[in-house]
Amino acid sequence: MEHGVLRTGMGIFIPVFLLSLFFCYKTGISNISEWFQWDYLKDILGWNWFYIGKGIVISFVIGALIVGLMYIVFFEQYMRIYHRQKIARMFISNRFIEMQTYSTESQWSEKTVTKSKISYFPKAYYKIRKGYIEFRINLDMSRFQDRFKQLDEQLEDGLFCALMEKEIEENYICYKLLYDVKRKRISINDVEVNNGSMKLMDHISWNFDSLPHMLIAGGTGGGKTYFILTMIDALLKSGANLKILDPKNADLADLEHVMPEGTVFSKKSGIEMTLRKSVEEMHKRSEEMKEMPGYKTGGNYRDVGLPPVFVVFDEYVAFMEMLNMSEKQSVLENMKQLIMMGRQAGYFIILANQRPDAKYLADGIRDQFNFRVALGKNSDVGYGMMFGDVDNKFINKSIKGRGYADTGSSIITEFFTPLVPKDYDFLQQISNHS
Repeated sequence: MEHGVLRTGMGIFIPVFLLSLFFCYKTGISNISEWFQWDYLKDILGWNWFYIGKGIVISFVIGALIVGLMYIVFFEQYMRIYHRQKIARMFISNRFIEMQTYSTESQWSEKTVTKSKISYFPKAYYKIRKGYIEFRINLDMSRFQDRFKQLDEQLEDGLFCALMEKEIEENYICYKLLYDVKRKRISINDVEVNNGSMKLMDHISWNFDSLPHMLIAGGTGGGKTYFILTMIDALLKSGANLKILDPKNADLADLEHVMPEGTVFSKKSGIEMTLRKSVEEMHKRSEEMKEMPGYKTGGNYRDVGLPPVFVVFDEYVAFMEMLNMSEKQSVLENMKQLIMMGRQAGYFIILANQRPDAKYLADGIRDQFNFRVALGKNSDVGYGMMFGDVDNKFINKSIKGRGYADTGSSIITEFFTPLVPKDYDFLQQISNHS
């Protein structure tokens, strides 16, 4: 497969070229039997070279057009061949092969010549399944085994894919990748909340029942606000209860005009009160759930028919900077209780910042945010604060709503927020659901 694309292209081009050449010349000779009379070959200079050249050019153009048409029609098959070619070349360039030299007699002389042959080549399998690329390499205890486990970045960059999962199987390591992630982007109208899960891309959902709390980071122009408004819209449609906290009195504060009284707060006192009351309500709900019919040990709020409660907190770090020491301690304590104890009772946090400063997410709080999204352009320090010490190579692109996400698997993947039409009126839509 080292030259797989070339071989496939020539395998299509050469038969088409020869067949076209045959028909070009056949139409110029009245009797096909004349093709086999060798008298025509006696005087090469007497050949009609203009006629011959024209036939070659026409045949070449037809062959090239057919190859181009096959590329367009069978693009997916082409990409599979191209991917396998890249993988084969990766094995060769990384020297994942072993060569054996041997001596043999030359066919043209009595001299002994030294030749080499491949004695070891990794056993690998490439497969497309349900829209994902599954690439497996045999863990055969060779000296390359440790390097086989560290191909994440090479595969992502080389195949232009996003790594979704890496798993050790019996005798193999499997890399599960998604090609052209942007095609999996969905519209805001396709965002759904069902059975404790919110669909955000064709292949990504936030399963907040099992992976509670979301952490969002992103600077100005990254699409953070539209992403939060999209989730608020979808959650309201599903019947969830929401509490919106916007200490900067910015876009989310405008929801105060269309949502019920006592659900949107932008002043410091209102935000502190909301966090305190949320903790009290959470504990109260936990006690009441145990008395409800249908409750079982280990169950959650959905088992007894209660709606989830989402506390959407924008610019959390900026708010903490406004507080004195005692106020910070109080807010941190309330946040910690909601984050550590909220899942079973159905209390979830969506926390957004320009940068998730670790000092305001201490005592293991940050580790409880199982779904993390970094949108727009972030520094290496910012990515480190979001995802911890990872080996990923982060690339910034000027696409609004694009970033990276950890969906709970500890695998960082490219992420695109749902598309919002230019004429979409969030205030009107949210007003209809409130």
